[in-house]
Amino acid sequence: MTRNLRTLFVLSLGLLFAAVPLLAHHYGGTVYDDTKRITLKGKLSKLDWMNPHVYYYIDVADEKGQTVTWEAESGPPNSLYRRGWRKDDIKIGDAITLTNAALSRNGSKKVSGGTVTMPDGRKVFSGTNGDGLDRVQ
Repeated sequence: MTRNLRTLFVLSLGLLFAAVPLLAHHYGGTVYDDTKRITLKGKLSKLDWMNPHVYYYIDVADEKGQTVTWEAESGPPNSLYRRGWRKDDIKIGDAITLTNAALSRNGSKKVSGGTVTMPDGRKVFSGTNGDGLDRVQ
């Protein structure tokens, strides 16, 4: 009987540890609203090129002429690299346009995905796989 309990305990621990990575990643649909899209035109103020997501910040002039910084969450660096986006393609102060980005559900100045138009005119999809956006521009 003790051997059966020990085996059951070890199997239970194995299942628990196997499930933990599933909790580590969030589903973007809970944070961003795919039905509300926005276009942002401004200057790059910061770029965080790191796993698990690349974040970049765009200084945009609002309707009053005040500068507002938007945070854009992107796919992982490897995905962006495979799409042709290199870390050095945009530099702080470069004018960029982000189109078709999903707005944050909580009303903050955060967006996800979309297509970035680089200073040289290239368009690169910045979202993650499975968000329903076109990848080729």
